[in-house]
Amino acid sequence: MFAFHRMFEFKKLITTLALVCLSTFLQAQQPYNILWLSVEDMSPHLNCYGDSTVPTPNINKLASEGVRYTNAYSTYGVCAPSRHSIITGMYPSSTGAMAMRTWTRTSAIDDITDPELLNIPVYEATPPAGVKCFSEYFRAAGYYCTNNSKTDYQFRPPLTAWDESSNAAHWRNRPDKQMPFFAVFNNGTTHESGTFKRRSPRVTDLSKIKVPPYYPDIPEVREDLAKHYDNIHAMDQWVGEMMQQLEDDELLDNTIVVFFSDHGDGLPRAKRWVYDSGIKIPLIVRWPNGKGAGTVNENLVSFIDFAPTMLSLANLPIPDYMEGQVFLGEKKATPRKYIYAFRDRMDPAPETIRAVRDKRFKYVRNYRPDLPYIGFIPYRDRAQMTKEILKMKEEGKLGENQWQFWAEKKPLEELYDTETDPHEINNLATNPNYFGKLAELRQAHFSFMDEFGDLGMMPETELIKKLWPPNGEQPTTATPSVKVENKVMTLSSETEGASIAYRFSDAENWQLYSEPVSVKKQKQVEAMAIRIGWKPSEYVTQVLR
Repeated sequence: MFAFHRMFEFKKLITTLALVCLSTFLQAQQPYNILWLSVEDMSPHLNCYGDSTVPTPNINKLASEGVRYTNAYSTYGVCAPSRHSIITGMYPSSTGAMAMRTWTRTSAIDDITDPELLNIPVYEATPPAGVKCFSEYFRAAGYYCTNNSKTDYQFRPPLTAWDESSNAAHWRNRPDKQMPFFAVFNNGTTHESGTFKRRSPRVTDLSKIKVPPYYPDIPEVREDLAKHYDNIHAMDQWVGEMMQQLEDDELLDNTIVVFFSDHGDGLPRAKRWVYDSGIKIPLIVRWPNGKGAGTVNENLVSFIDFAPTMLSLANLPIPDYMEGQVFLGEKKATPRKYIYAFRDRMDPAPETIRAVRDKRFKYVRNYRPDLPYIGFIPYRDRAQMTKEILKMKEEGKLGENQWQFWAEKKPLEELYDTETDPHEINNLATNPNYFGKLAELRQAHFSFMDEFGDLGMMPETELIKKLWPPNGEQPTTATPSVKVENKVMTLSSETEGASIAYRFSDAENWQLYSEPVSVKKQKQVEAMAIRIGWKPSEYVTQVLR
């Protein structure tokens, strides 16, 4: 009897091990889900990055389970051009997406009375034919793609980009729970507007705030910084809630989680600027198998790298037009030597600034040195700290370290040692000891322009004609044609590179057309063709027999 019991337990153990091996094998064959937790207007002011001003326990936990990147950067110090980089994998300077914003206007338009400023052209950034929102490649590969819910891509969001794009979008809505998903959740708690008025409960001790030296240490500055930290603490709770949803759905073991901010702080001398305060972001990647848990990666990463990297993680082909490089997975490229940053028109304020950064030094080239750093941006000026700083500027009360606020003109070139001068205040461009580094980064800037071009160097009125030749009139995507043979539907558009969305009369969500579709019974189909930057086609409706 004892031997029988031992034999039974042995067989039970073998069966269990076999099931575990089978489960491991099936998980290996199943593509990982990818979840993005995106926040707004926030530099790495988190405990895991060394800032203890407010507790951020949920992001700390995420960092302890993932890889924390210490040299990650947005392409712009503002959301719309940066989000364009993320969704297309192309630099805004390559597609006409430089200005903030291009096809919609700032909510502060009522504050603008100058007729010349009100006549700023409205247009959509227009990449070359065939450029897609990279989420389309996931959809074509069978992923359920959701966006909750910000877009701000510098062109109207195409129907083909997402299975769902709304405040209700969620991986839980996918029709088959075995479908892999790519889900984006965006939290706006830390957005710049959160300093205009109180958004979150007060948790910040004003006396513990370290005021950067480019700000005057005055009550208004401390108060707005405190609001920002309060919002960071509140946002951290949201991160915990999202991770709990993954755990509740038993998805932690097969989902890659990516946490990042869309650019640096939403504060003056941060948002809209090319200094690290405006472009350096937190980036944490949590792998489901514990890979790299609790480690730090110091490699340079740019937003331009996000699209090709995500495609690589899903083992999908990377389009040749993408201008970034892979920083994760089997296709990982050699770590980049430089990242590139930009500043162009910010709402009504004209500007053209370019920057190159290696791991230590930042080069800034001002193509409008005749302009002050502080242009007319009514939305920014709603913050109390901004109002007070501008008042001190007029009264001549700002200090030497605040020169970037009070200077009426800019130097042609700036160079900063971010190791000894992390706030980028001491310009080394005229210091002979650094002429070698200055020449290196200057050449990197010119080499970048030679390789990728720069549409920001032409007036917007001329840019529109280049985007929509010959007269700057926006083209319309050709209406798709619908054909059915042997109960198989094919869709096509005469517009080169157009994507096509379709849905049957019994469906609510639009589908991405990527291959012929079987039609087993009589149905009515609705279809639309879309080329990024052009007007979408008219809808075509047809009964399929």
